[in-house]
Amino acid sequence: MSIRVLVVDDQELLRSAFRAVIDAEDDMEVVGEAAEGAEAVRLASSASPDVVVMDVRMPVMDGIEATRRITSVRPDGPPRVLVLTTFDLDEYVFEAMRAGASGFVLKSRPLEELLSGIRVVAAGEALLAPSVTRRLVAYFAQQAGPRPKRHRDLDQLTEREREVLLLVARGLSNAELAKALYVSLPTAKTHVSRVLSKLGARDRAQLVVIAYESGLVGTV
Repeated sequence: MSIRVLVVDDQELLRSAFRAVIDAEDDMEVVGEAAEGAEAVRLASSASPDVVVMDVRMPVMDGIEATRRITSVRPDGPPRVLVLTTFDLDEYVFEAMRAGASGFVLKSRPLEELLSGIRVVAAGEALLAPSVTRRLVAYFAQQAGPRPKRHRDLDQLTEREREVLLLVARGLSNAELAKALYVSLPTAKTHVSRVLSKLGARDRAQLVVIAYESGLVGTV
């Protein structure tokens, strides 16, 4: 089955370029385009996309608010949101993650990376490179603001699972987790799956948000 994609960007030329590249792939198709967030929310409901490629800075309703609404309204499971951004270290990126985005791609990168990103998030994974995760956490950990906000399910985690959450939040991949914990790669993947399940998180991007907001990052 084809991956159904909704493209959201206020620049018509970019939307056209994205549509052409996506529709040229055998395993995906564009089911709609939107020039701003409110229109994206409507189309996310009516066109039933699997993945929404979402620009952040748009008129009427920005991509962060649109992401928040899209990821909370579909009772049969919301589409995954892949955020488009100009800079990889951007406060909007973290806000989009907090709103429910599963990852992001840079507009400046080759379009092949957009296609790869669509496939990754459609498969239920988070598109958040470890190096980028580390920079995001380091940056936002330095910002002034109210912290922490206790997550209600943190107490369900075992000591090992809490350690896994901290390592994921610091940007470690599954392979790096396995090495750090002296376990096999399948065991590391199982630990991550259990943490996701216990915290009700859809992917690693949400685990980063939970770890940051709860104050766990930087505590050990």
